[in-house]
Amino acid sequence: MALPRGARSPYIVDITPLKRQPGKQRPFDATLAPPDGVALETAEVRATELRFDLQLEVAGEELIAQGVIDIGWRGPCRRCLEDQDGATTVEVQEIFQKAPIEGETYPLDEDQVDLEPMVREVVLLNMPVAPLCRVDCPGPDPDRFPTSVVPDPEPDDAAQPPADPRWAALAELTFDDT
Repeated sequence: MALPRGARSPYIVDITPLKRQPGKQRPFDATLAPPDGVALETAEVRATELRFDLQLEVAGEELIAQGVIDIGWRGPCRRCLEDQDGATTVEVQEIFQKAPIEGETYPLDEDQVDLEPMVREVVLLNMPVAPLCRVDCPGPDPDRFPTSVVPDPEPDDAAQPPADPRWAALAELTFDDT
């Protein structure tokens, strides 16, 4: 979902009021569609809805975002392959800095913070890779998804690869018990 030109991302938050009152927290309570590309493509699990209950606080030159993100997701059961909906709740406590440390903190602009990079990472790391609809799921319905096993053809001696000539001396060995 690309934003129209000039439109502002719902993940960008103005932090000017927080900078004027250090120690004061600002709630970020929202229900949003996930950013583009938030899906585990190998497992076909995708985020459908994100609910935020975060507190944002400026502490010195940093912004701290802490709280809970509820992730709604949809994906196929790993046994029966039927699509299912699920939810995962993740507690977060992340730091945003003007000079972020790779893999540890997120970038912070002068007067605003873009929560999208944090959201992307948190969501992708916490969605199930191989969901299961229920513990006792029997797997595919054999009437709807018949399976058959094709036996391997008998090995053909002519199709055998030639022996390595380095082993030729061993082929001549015989073991007689006389």
